[in-house]
Amino acid sequence: MRRRSPGFLLAAPAWAWLLIFFIAPVAMVVWFSFGYKPSIFATQATDRLSFDRYAEVLDPTFFATFQNTLWVGVAGTVLCFLIGLPVAYWMAVKAPPSKRGLLVALVMVPFWTNFLVRTIGWQVILSPEGWLSSMLQAIGFEPLAILNTRGAVLIGVVYNYLPLMILPLFVAFDRVNGPLREASKDLGAGKWTTFFRVTLPLAQPGIIAGVLLVYIPLMGDYITATVLGGAKGNMVGQLVASQFQTAQNWALGSAMAVVLIFVILLTAGIGAGIVWLVSWPFRARNRLVIGAAASAPTAPAAPAGPATSAPIREEEVVA
Repeated sequence: MRRRSPGFLLAAPAWAWLLIFFIAPVAMVVWFSFGYKPSIFATQATDRLSFDRYAEVLDPTFFATFQNTLWVGVAGTVLCFLIGLPVAYWMAVKAPPSKRGLLVALVMVPFWTNFLVRTIGWQVILSPEGWLSSMLQAIGFEPLAILNTRGAVLIGVVYNYLPLMILPLFVAFDRVNGPLREASKDLGAGKWTTFFRVTLPLAQPGIIAGVLLVYIPLMGDYITATVLGGAKGNMVGQLVASQFQTAQNWALGSAMAVVLIFVILLTAGIGAGIVWLVSWPFRARNRLVIGAAASAPTAPAAPAGPATSAPIREEEVVA
């Protein structure tokens, strides 16, 4: 009899890819973060390990940049969710099925252009000498002064990462069967009740995927901050890139990267905990326990036996 090969061998290429191109580089970054820069011509050394680089990262100058990065990351993710949710719902539920493929292609159009080119396009639009500023001045407004600010960075990241929010939400809403919504309406629920009690809970996996797909790369983005933010829109990704490419201080850059990873994991965990606590009353109210329904006490049943009738009074007897 021919023996079957173990099932885990099918996943061996994926595990090898993950090990070589993700786990090993991250482990090297963590290892370099405990080292130091030995000289002006060397990038790093690990013959003397310490936590000194982490102490430098927590310097007030770098800490302010971490705060700015966290603000942009959270605000950008929330804006992408608020904009992408109605768009994805309309595409999956309201739009004609024959047009959905075209709508998905239109959402993907920005990805057909290089990320840097798209960001430079926004630099041209938001420039004080750009066409948008000229149009506003023509109708009596002041020239745009949003370039090289945190607001410009927020606009850029929302534009660049919005498709990553729309696509998972579209797939999640598309999988919520129409009969479920029709059944909710037949049971007396309105449109908003059906959306919040049926559609949105069933789309939760897509919501989680969209939030993570946007928040994680957004926190490490440095191209948008460099092109649109200037000195006022600094993000941690810029500091990490400058330490590796310009200052050639791989130890300090690695420590910044490790702290950034920790901040991403911590904030993602805190966000998941907040969502769980907020949704707990609704889940507890809607929980169905089979076989545990309370019932009122009932009178003891009559003993089994032949059927009996009430005693017959003498006046009821007919001779």
